[in-house]
Amino acid sequence: MEKKKRLVKIWDVKHMFESSLIIFFIIGALTTTAVYYVNTDEQYTSPASPATVAHSPSVYDSLEGCDLFSGKWVHDNDSYPLYKEQDCPYIPGEFACGQYGRMDSKYQQWRWQPHACSLPRFDAKQVLEKLRGKRIMFVGDSVNRNQWVSIVCMLQAVIPPGRKKMHKIQEVKQVQDVSLLTFKAFDYDVSIDFYWAPLLVESNADHPTKHKRTDRIVHIHSIEKHAKNWVNADVLVFNSYLWWGTPTLKILYDSLEDSTKYNVVTNHRAYRMVLRIWSKWVRTHINHARTQSYFMSMTATHHKGIDWGMQDNENCLNETEPVTKEHFWESGSDLKMMRTLELTLKNLKERGVDVKMVNITQLTQYRKDGHPSIHRCPRYLE
Repeated sequence: MEKKKRLVKIWDVKHMFESSLIIFFIIGALTTTAVYYVNTDEQYTSPASPATVAHSPSVYDSLEGCDLFSGKWVHDNDSYPLYKEQDCPYIPGEFACGQYGRMDSKYQQWRWQPHACSLPRFDAKQVLEKLRGKRIMFVGDSVNRNQWVSIVCMLQAVIPPGRKKMHKIQEVKQVQDVSLLTFKAFDYDVSIDFYWAPLLVESNADHPTKHKRTDRIVHIHSIEKHAKNWVNADVLVFNSYLWWGTPTLKILYDSLEDSTKYNVVTNHRAYRMVLRIWSKWVRTHINHARTQSYFMSMTATHHKGIDWGMQDNENCLNETEPVTKEHFWESGSDLKMMRTLELTLKNLKERGVDVKMVNITQLTQYRKDGHPSIHRCPRYLE
């Protein structure tokens, strides 16, 4: 079979303990909870064709040189789930599928198996030990928040009561609507944080729950409001994709309070503009000798059941099994945006800043069973 060009090169994990931790984070989080948060706020608009991911038939004895993101989901009800929803007190209503009516639990029992290697089982105590004295921060939208919740749930299970704490940093008045959430493991001096910034720069979506559904407005030159909270992290994991699904966005050059002067541009152009602002900030404000930075690739939404053989008006609701067809790709994924991110990271690397892409896109394509769908707190269904 002729090999097609891969969208993303093999992720180099050599000689970096932070990279090995991200392996645990991404694979562990993706296999333990309903991962991909989808509602009417977060939609794709551009159809695209699938990319064939070539892989080597050889088997590696270690992770070095292994493409972690080329593989399949394997059902494993012996060693999974890594935690149970009822045992973690930190799961918010938007992700608490079992609490809000989901009856099946098989979605928690799938293990990601790369074609060319085997991943070690998540060991919470080992991860905490390697993270000792570190601050890990996830920045972005609800997909990254879901990743953060899963990691916190996996780690907190081995920490005694009274030696851990969840802290909400208030930037808005409502007690549940916060921009910065931080989990602390006191005995390890570890902080695992999440910062809400779905469009990276300042926007009218900065309030975690109070925002317009369709009218996207970004303040193109205002990133410091958010970014000042990111500078002291030892590991930064960014994501930003779902909120760019509207065909156009308004680009402000003044403040959000004075939103009468703006340009209307396509979502692709706005994404390029914001990634340029973000990459300049990363290049000039991060101490790269200390901080390892990552960017999560786009995730699938599974809005159209016809993509996997269902009726045209059906979606991921009531799905309980992953797609098993290798290289499955839904029609709504916007590869143009993914290429924009790749080019941005390539340009950064050429300037001496290595922000690694965590290419979870193909992993998420298969998981039509992994959406909260209607199984979440009613306030998130409005």
